[in-house]
Amino acid sequence: MSIVNLKIESEIGALKTVLLHRPGHELENLTPQYLTEMLFDDIPYLTRMREEHDLFAQTLRDQGCNVLYYQDLIGDVIGKDDVRHLVIEHVLKEEGIHYAGLRKEIQEEMEHLTPSELVDVLIGGLSKQQIHHKRQEKRLSFYIKENYPFYINPLPNLYFTRDPGVVIGSQVSISSMKTPARRRESFLLDMIMNYHDSFSLPKENIIQNCHDSIEGGDILVLNKNTLAIGCSDRTTPEAIERLSENLFNSNSSIRQILVIQIPFARAYMHLDTVFTMVDYDKFTIFPGVEKLLHLFLLTPGHSSLNITPLNNLKDALKKVLSISSVEFIFSGGGDLISAAREQWNDSTNTLAIAPGKVVTYNRNVMSNDTLRKAGVEVVEIEGSELVRGRGGPRCMSMPLLRDSL
Repeated sequence: MSIVNLKIESEIGALKTVLLHRPGHELENLTPQYLTEMLFDDIPYLTRMREEHDLFAQTLRDQGCNVLYYQDLIGDVIGKDDVRHLVIEHVLKEEGIHYAGLRKEIQEEMEHLTPSELVDVLIGGLSKQQIHHKRQEKRLSFYIKENYPFYINPLPNLYFTRDPGVVIGSQVSISSMKTPARRRESFLLDMIMNYHDSFSLPKENIIQNCHDSIEGGDILVLNKNTLAIGCSDRTTPEAIERLSENLFNSNSSIRQILVIQIPFARAYMHLDTVFTMVDYDKFTIFPGVEKLLHLFLLTPGHSSLNITPLNNLKDALKKVLSISSVEFIFSGGGDLISAAREQWNDSTNTLAIAPGKVVTYNRNVMSNDTLRKAGVEVVEIEGSELVRGRGGPRCMSMPLLRDSL
């Protein structure tokens, strides 16, 4: 594989390379009693879900975008013996497998897997049945049927590749995920960026967010000098400060960060579930949310961050983008009932593939019509099963390269 260039200086530049994850049998390891723990509200039908995701990927290819897949890149990385051992050790520690005898059994099982089989475990999980059915001597956990069924948890949220990391300029910010169910996702992305021959980034180009939680769905690259970061249920103010300081003190071109505090609730989850950029001066937004926001502008200070409270989202965007006007395109056509229904189906979670051109779910009829009336070209995809994880086209994509504006 050739070298993959990383450069994201906007939300709307023509999308050239993207990282996706095709849903796999990790979704079949969802069971009703663990839905909340795994951050799902329902169990998707995997066959249809994969068909929809394949159509999504093909739509991006048809628009001139190169599509990379998590499972391929991870498979390449763990083909290297030293990285393979590092990954296995990390996962066993992460999953809290400390009992020496059991740890040895699981480690031996994982070490003997082919790269593709090990990728399947890292993403799809490892059940207790998989370990114990091969051995004549069973462990107690094999017999206690009500016990948790996995030694290594599946990653059913991995198809939302937006969250584990974000390319900012030529740097990659590796997220610190809030929930244990998603933390391995960031680790796998870290392994790809550090060890895959197509990346192997300089250490200074990888920003590690190791402490307070911050997730990619809360980060919007507005232009080469400006980020918007949502302070949300998944992203803390402390994490925003750390990332801001890292960017301001590095070779990054980012010089200002618009912090948008949204309500701390699962219904909002990330900034991009209620607000995304679709053109130079156009944004789609869930109606009414702008009244619930608190806004702050962060800029570099002499010894700490300069923090300036702001009052109005439109005025804040005009200020940081240096433009004279901003247009809000309200999802659901501004109708509160339609907007609420379609926001549940991620109508504002648009993926810009060029200025004024976005990918959306076709089921959000009123929101899509409203975008078109505002002069935005809408490329629709199916999403009856993909949407069950509560994410849209933006959530399902990690842009790696966009054209400069």
